[in-house]
Amino acid sequence: MLAEALEHLVRGIVDHPDDVVVRDKQLRRGSILEVRVHPDDLGKVIGRNGRTATAFRTVVSALAGRGGARVDFVDTDRRG
Repeated sequence: MLAEALEHLVRGIVDHPDDVVVRDKQLRRGSILEVRVHPDDLGKVIGRNGRTATAFRTVVSALAGRGGARVDFVDTDRRG
């Protein structure tokens, strides 16, 4: 549910919504939502001084509740 909500929010602000992919990785320390966007959209997703990225993280942490989740933003050129 968190991945779908975050993907919907990110698609709303980028110029290349078809390139947005959100993957939910389960690690020992908890859940990580990895957001991949087009390289031209990375600045929009991070925002000035990281404000947009912080807002996304705030929304996700509110939706996640106690379990919590980390959000990591990556451009589509970076593979990993």
